[in-house]
Amino acid sequence: MKYIILTIAVVVLFLGQGVTAQTKRSQTSPTKTQTKVVYACPMHPDVTSTKRGRCRKCGMDLRRTTTVVADVPPEINPVDPVADPSIPKTENYSFSAAKIPHARVLDQNGKQLNFYTDLIKGKSVAINFVFTTCTAICPSLTATFRRVQQEARTRGLDVQLISISVDPTVDTPERLNEFAKKFKVEPGWTFVTGDKAEIDSLLQALGVAVANKNDHTPMVIIGNEVADQWTRTYGLSSPKTIVDLIQSASSSK
Repeated sequence: MKYIILTIAVVVLFLGQGVTAQTKRSQTSPTKTQTKVVYACPMHPDVTSTKRGRCRKCGMDLRRTTTVVADVPPEINPVDPVADPSIPKTENYSFSAAKIPHARVLDQNGKQLNFYTDLIKGKSVAINFVFTTCTAICPSLTATFRRVQQEARTRGLDVQLISISVDPTVDTPERLNEFAKKFKVEPGWTFVTGDKAEIDSLLQALGVAVANKNDHTPMVIIGNEVADQWTRTYGLSSPKTIVDLIQSASSSK
């Protein structure tokens, strides 16, 4: 009987040690990972899909990115496609200057302009989208444009920079003027506002209309009206990258 009891005790102790060891291995083993294919918008990294398609915000083609994610529920470890350097942030896209309306707009000095005739026709341009009360990405987009203006001047490039307000009911010429002064804007950079209907039609034509101003695109549209060549790139790309694209567009015939 004592032998049987001793044997049982040894077995229990052995099993207990095995369970403890297994628990320790589970706690110290690296988390199992898997590769997940995600399609993401280069301009709106938060827009992702498991299938090919277009961005619901700007219409740009979603690009494939392979991301290694921990084997845990996605709500705990969401995929962050913007961290993947393989996602291209520049693309040529189907666009024509013929789509740009002759919208009546106002610049930061209160001068009335014809958007197409005065700002686009015969020029190389770079266009971004901001609003003066924005505390998120707009200051960074504008600061980048300021550096683009400086770099373009250093290279001797003739480019028209245009910042269109996506909040024209608030962004009066006076407000845009004050905003522009903060960034030491120089001639050749025009801030655009105007009647909401006119601005809405302009944003629609450029393919960047949004219902909520906070969802506006962080992209820059770069084009050469004469050659009718157009490119889109991420607005927080390096100034050098943006100026390289402007230079390439400017040299197009």
